[in-house]
Amino acid sequence: MKIIGLIREGKSPADNRVALTPAQCKWIHKNLPQVKVIAESSPTRCFSDKEYTAAGVEVKDSVAEADILLGIKEVPVQQLIPNKTYLFFSHTRKKQPYNQKLLQAILEKNITLIDYECLEHEDGQRIIGFGFFAGVVGAHNGIMAYGNRTGLYQLERVYKQRSFRELIHTYFGLRLPNVKIAVTGSGRVAHGIIEVMNLMGIHEVEPDDYLRRRFAYPVYTQLKGADLYKHKETGTYSREQFHENPEQFTCKFLPYAAQTDILMNGVYWDKTIPRLFEKTDVAAEDFIIQTIADITDDADGSVPINVGDQTIEDPVYGIDKKTLEKVAPYTADTIDIMAVGNLPNELPRDASRYFGEQLIKFVLEDVLKGSSPLLDRATITHAGQLTLPYDYLSDYAKGIIT
Repeated sequence: MKIIGLIREGKSPADNRVALTPAQCKWIHKNLPQVKVIAESSPTRCFSDKEYTAAGVEVKDSVAEADILLGIKEVPVQQLIPNKTYLFFSHTRKKQPYNQKLLQAILEKNITLIDYECLEHEDGQRIIGFGFFAGVVGAHNGIMAYGNRTGLYQLERVYKQRSFRELIHTYFGLRLPNVKIAVTGSGRVAHGIIEVMNLMGIHEVEPDDYLRRRFAYPVYTQLKGADLYKHKETGTYSREQFHENPEQFTCKFLPYAAQTDILMNGVYWDKTIPRLFEKTDVAAEDFIIQTIADITDDADGSVPINVGDQTIEDPVYGIDKKTLEKVAPYTADTIDIMAVGNLPNELPRDASRYFGEQLIKFVLEDVLKGSSPLLDRATITHAGQLTLPYDYLSDYAKGIIT
C-alpha cells in the first residue's frame, strides 16, 4: 500500500490551492486500491477538512506516515520531513536566492524532490501547472486596472466570485473602450489570457495590422516567439535555437510599445533571455503603455520595471516613468503594474481541479512506480543528492549564488 499525503501549506501568505481535490481522492481510492490518500488538517485550504472526510479521505494532524507528500508552494524548512519524496513548486531551478536554504535543507534531510515546474515532455512542453488560471486571473486584473485608471468602466474582483463560471457572468454588459492589448507568450498562461479576451468580446488582430492602425473597437494581438525575438546575426527565429541559446537573440517588442495601451505578459523568462524592453525605454514619448499585467511575474525580468510582488488584495502599483520608483498607481506619470505571485489563488477550486486532473492523467502512475524518464527529468534531488540534470545547482546548494 502506497500512502500519499496532502500537506498543509506552510508558506506565508497562505496558499489555498491543493494538488488533489476531494473528488479526485475519491476517484483514486476507487480506481487504485493499492493507494491511500490522507490529508493534513488545514484551516486555509479551498476545500475544507469536512469535504475531504466526506470523500473518504482520512484527515490527520500529521501526514508523516505517507510515502509521497504533495504540496503546492515551497515547504518551510522547519516543516520538511526527512527521508520522504516531495512534489511541489520549489522555485530553485533558476538558483533563486530566497530558496537557497530550502534546497540545502532538502539535501541535508535526505529528501527526494520532484518539482512540478520541471515535469516536461521531451520537447520541453510543461505537463502540469496553474498557468491557465494565472492567465485568466491576470488578464482580468489587467483589464480591471485599466478601468480603475481611466474611470471608463469597473470590474469586480475575481476572488469575490465562487467559480470561473460565476466570473464569466460579471462580463455581461461590459463595454470596453477602443483599447489595444498586446498578449505575449504561447503557453498555458497565454491561453488563459486569450480565454478572457474572447469572453470579454475583444477582437484578435494580426501583429502587422496591430502595428499599422487604430481600431474602432477593442483589439488584442498575440505575440509568440517569432514575433518577439530575432537572432542577432541572421535576423531569423528558430524555436529550437532560441531555447538552446537565447542570449544569441534580441527582442523585437519595442515597436508594439508605441501601439499598446495594455500589455499582458505571459512569456517564460530567465536571465539569459532578452527583456521585452529596457527600463530607459519607458521615458520615451512613443512608449504609450499605461497598464502592464506581468502574469509570469519575474522581478526585474521580461518586464524590467516589475519591482516585486503585490498581494491579491492590493495587486497594482505605479512606476513613475521618470524616476522608475514605485509609487501609487493610476496617475498621468505612472505605468501601472499588476504583479502577484499567486494569481490562481483567486479561483482556487477551479485551479486545483484542473491541476489535479493533469497530475492524475500524466504523472501519478509514474510517481507510484517510483521512476520514469519523465520523473527523472523533474527530480532535482534523489535521496539527498542532486541528480545529474541539476548538477549545475551544486554551487548554489553549497551557498554560492552565481
